[in-house]
Amino acid sequence: MTDQISLQQRRIERVEMRGIVKRFPGVLANDHIDFEVRAGEIHALLGENGAGKTTLMNILYGLYRPDQGQIAINGQVVAIHSPANAIRLGIGMIHQHFMLVPTLSVVENVALGLPSSRGFLLDLDVVTERIRHLSQTYGLKVDPAAMVWQLAVGEQQRVEILKALYRGADLLILDEPTAVLTPQEVEELFTTLRRMAREGHALIFISHKLHEVLSISDRVTVLRDGRVVKTLPTAEATREDLARLMVGREVLLRVERPPVKLGDPVLRLEDLWADSDKGVPALRGVSLQVRSGEILGIAGVSGNGQRELAEVIAGLRPPTQGRIIIAGVDTTGWSPERLLKHGLAYIPEERMRDGVIRDFSVEENLILKNHTDRPYASGIFMNFGKIAEYADNLIANFDIRTPSRDTPLKNLSGGNIQKMVLARELSREPRVLIAAQPTRGVDISATEYIHRQLVAQRAKGTATLLISEDLDEILNLSDRIAVMYEGQIVGIVDQHEATVEQLGLMMAGAHRT
Repeated sequence: MTDQISLQQRRIERVEMRGIVKRFPGVLANDHIDFEVRAGEIHALLGENGAGKTTLMNILYGLYRPDQGQIAINGQVVAIHSPANAIRLGIGMIHQHFMLVPTLSVVENVALGLPSSRGFLLDLDVVTERIRHLSQTYGLKVDPAAMVWQLAVGEQQRVEILKALYRGADLLILDEPTAVLTPQEVEELFTTLRRMAREGHALIFISHKLHEVLSISDRVTVLRDGRVVKTLPTAEATREDLARLMVGREVLLRVERPPVKLGDPVLRLEDLWADSDKGVPALRGVSLQVRSGEILGIAGVSGNGQRELAEVIAGLRPPTQGRIIIAGVDTTGWSPERLLKHGLAYIPEERMRDGVIRDFSVEENLILKNHTDRPYASGIFMNFGKIAEYADNLIANFDIRTPSRDTPLKNLSGGNIQKMVLARELSREPRVLIAAQPTRGVDISATEYIHRQLVAQRAKGTATLLISEDLDEILNLSDRIAVMYEGQIVGIVDQHEATVEQLGLMMAGAHRT
């Protein structure tokens, strides 16, 4: 092993991972992986959930030890035993779920764990000045004195990047960095990353979003089932090529929507108002209708009332004014249970908080809303045979990849958890489906599957309200598109007449129809 202190004295020019193997009980997560990143490039690590991307980067950052293989920095083999070790070598990592203390300020979070130049006295003024310099250099606009809990998600991510840069990171690993960002925040992040690459940093961008990889990276390495399938220059790649490499087959990036005969309006909202969690109006007079066999897409930047709209319709948030009418019946203020029996299905935006119980089994989560109904129960007695049969049928019909129906749900990938939610909601043959961010955080094959299921529901005559921040998804699936801005519907357009430019202006509040 080389003297690791000497590596701190010169910038990282090249990092190589050679023959990396990592095993977990019953799983070969990384299978003899070779991977390289150079200074001045953004190298995308692409693959479906479970392909081994995060495991490989956790090894590079010292969170895991490889069972086999070597890591070399600038041609010299190093041992990385811990994140502290990685940071000393110039490696930083921005995790998908931020590692910040909400009750501390930005400067306190950046300084946390670092020695002070004044011994026992804090030197936050020195840290503040350094943060301001880094902010200016890399375009990371943030107030050092602001409390973290007051910051938007995009601003919190900037703090994480500043933390890594403050600690001298030459190589920055970004694990699914856009999963919780708005489109505007994504563009701001990409501007920062390009600036960092120009300044000589090496960046590893972990993702399963094809359009982002094509937009931001210089090279792409695709993983599948723990192995490297291919590394290629991004300029030589297409979305179709990358999707095929990820999944191992041709993938439908656009789902076919055969014509359907629309029926009567099944969901009607009339002058609907509701407050946010802060007690201020989040919905301001929303009126719309969704017909049988129609998918109405709700587009908009996050935080413009979409979450509150879904929760009010689903009975999870009380309206302050207006009416909700489902299948001709005024359901305003009904409980979720009563709405369920009336034919409403709900795929929540926060599936792990509002859609499932992590520690319950797959079977228990599938039966959550049916567990008191016949034939699954008779009074206080459960019919476990019928429940098992029901769960096995849904697991097979909705292609839920799970070792068994008794597997704890928390052990499944995000895509399979979302399939489970979809299976439970659609198995009741709903009249109205509220689908809020149905493919957020799931990989390309699960996205393809979910899109097919939503289109199949359309063919069955379900009235679907699709809420998504992914404009491609909205344009791909919707018959009509409504745009929300500051709690209002600022326009509704037919899908075949809509353009990205028109929708973008409406989403920014600059244009109304």
